Amino acid sequence: MADLSRTLPLERSSVQSAHKRIKEHIHLTPVLTSTTLSILASTPQIPEALIGTPFEGQRPAHPRINFFFKCENYQRIGAFKVRGAFHALSRLSNAELAKGVVTHSSGNHAQALALAARTYGVPAHIVMPTISTPSKIAATQGYGAKVYFSGSTSDEREAVVEDVIRDTGAILVPPYDHPDIILGQGTMALELEEQAKELIGKDTALSVHSKGKQDITNGHENGTNHTNGIHTSSLKSGPGHLDAVIAPIGGGGMLSGIATALHGTGTFVFGAEPSFEGADDARRGLAANKRIPTVKTLTIADGLRTPVGEIPWTIISDKTKLRGMYAVTEEQILQAMRLVLERMKVFVEPSAVVGLAVALYDEEFRSLVEREGGEEGWDVGVVLSGGNTTVEAISKMFPVSGENGERMEGKLGGQGERIAENVAG
Repeated sequence: MADLSRTLPLERSSVQSAHKRIKEHIHLTPVLTSTTLSILASTPQIPEALIGTPFEGQRPAHPRINFFFKCENYQRIGAFKVRGAFHALSRLSNAELAKGVVTHSSGNHAQALALAARTYGVPAHIVMPTISTPSKIAATQGYGAKVYFSGSTSDEREAVVEDVIRDTGAILVPPYDHPDIILGQGTMALELEEQAKELIGKDTALSVHSKGKQDITNGHENGTNHTNGIHTSSLKSGPGHLDAVIAPIGGGGMLSGIATALHGTGTFVFGAEPSFEGADDARRGLAANKRIPTVKTLTIADGLRTPVGEIPWTIISDKTKLRGMYAVTEEQILQAMRLVLERMKVFVEPSAVVGLAVALYDEEFRSLVEREGGEEGWDVGVVLSGGNTTVEAISKMFPVSGENGERMEGKLGGQGERIAENVAG
């Protein structure tokens, strides 16, 4: 990878420079809103939903939230990872590119680097854990990369990468633990804030602040204060300025990039991850004030089965850049995924919806929005990070019995009767 001494500083202006470098290679993915999901997020959970959680017996939070979804599932290769891959290759010299590139990834970075390498006309060597989904393996090979297989942990992946480097001389392009990757991923935040501002400019009712009378200066009134290096509550925002952005975290390249891009803008940044089998290493690490170097989990959010990298950790552990970290259960991830699939008609993978799951179901986050957003609430940007899954995989996540399946298909009546009728749609 490019020598760290040659990388740009991890600051907003560097993200802006990265965006200029990669714009020709990436899609400007859409930002969507959903009245249904915003209403759901703005409705208190039923007390029964809190049974068995740390919030059992407490009054359910009643925040007001309007969502703005950055749909990176519509990005090239179906995920945000192309941003970092193209930026990383754009920073390599011709001599370095000629050696080819290598990385380890469960799928999305693998595809991204394979595509970027094909675009630059250089060889790509990709190390993938054997548990990677067949669709992601096939897609990576389809971009012309040579695929090697490894165990599931970061240590196992990296050992095979070292073998490939020794045999080929290829340049390592890590999936998240490098400034060039971080700056590339952060470019989505620049787009999100501008797209949200444009949407609200056309229809102020999209913002929770649409009824406010405050003057808007640079997108918001007042903004975020910093006291002793720690975020303090942002004063009232105006239409067009996002109060918060929440994004998934695995290795941390995307989240640290977003935190870098939005630092100093007055927009809070939050992270979201699965809790299953210790996948919440970022949350646990921040609580202990120490990065957790290894993770081994089979969470359905397969893109997040990795520990936070050393460089991303320096950013997400900075309280002036990341406001908070939350984790959600497998069931909550599936509930959020079902909502996106059925209500928004947007095809996503489980990893993509952990941020939405936090906003819908995590009482700590929801209480924070209620407390600090007050009656107006918050406009919240949610990153849908990718859509690389299959119909077969989704069908296994949402199994139904034969009879229930036929009822859902409209083949059985409410009483179990089977009647063929021609009914207008």
